[in-house]
Amino acid sequence: MFDLSGKSALVTGAGQGVGAGIARMLAHQGAAVAVNDLVEERAASTVEAIRAAGGRAVTAAFDVIDYEQVRAGVAAAEAALGPLAILVNNAGVPPGMQVQLFRDSQPGDWRKYVELNVYGVMNCSRAVIEGMCGRGFGRIITISSGAGTVGIALGVSAYAAGKGGGISFMRHLALENARSGVTANTIAIGLIDNHLDPAVTAHLAKTIPVGRLGRPEDIAPLCVYLASDEASWITGQTIELNGGSTTT
Repeated sequence: MFDLSGKSALVTGAGQGVGAGIARMLAHQGAAVAVNDLVEERAASTVEAIRAAGGRAVTAAFDVIDYEQVRAGVAAAEAALGPLAILVNNAGVPPGMQVQLFRDSQPGDWRKYVELNVYGVMNCSRAVIEGMCGRGFGRIITISSGAGTVGIALGVSAYAAGKGGGISFMRHLALENARSGVTANTIAIGLIDNHLDPAVTAHLAKTIPVGRLGRPEDIAPLCVYLASDEASWITGQTIELNGGSTTT
């Protein structure tokens, strides 16, 4: 069950954190993985970990907000691994992201969030969708955020606008291609622990009903399911994965 052998995947923003965890888990389940990151050294680190565990992976360093880079990167990945059956749009936190109330922001602060979380998702999806439809199989998964589904008084409104746009796009993409064997789903994740020292995030963990922050290994198994043959009847959905912080 959930065997991905014989399938190739592209995971964006997979040089670290949640993306790296997803790439490793897809490879563990048999997929050959193209590891994308804006920084090639980070992508190479994830590739090295996958290969050390006996998996198959290649680096795919390109900027997802540049469609020509995406198109060339997808072509190179397919030349190395075969046609892409799985796309995980994970890249979503731009360099220099900061918490800032909207009234304190300037128009120049907003663009990077929309470009990455809307155009990045659209660029990568456009680069693979034709091939997926032609082959009658495809799995597109976007890693979004609870900030895109509920209001938060934290100062992430521009980031939330980008995330919300990506979620809306995925719903339409799912229905446009449902008869072609291609599914499109979104995972809206909650607070993730990106620190090595638990003391740094202990106060945040107390706000989560299950009592802890999320980890990459909490996200990756759901991606494996959504990427699998067994997930053919789930599409157009936004799944909240947040330790109970938001219930639906």
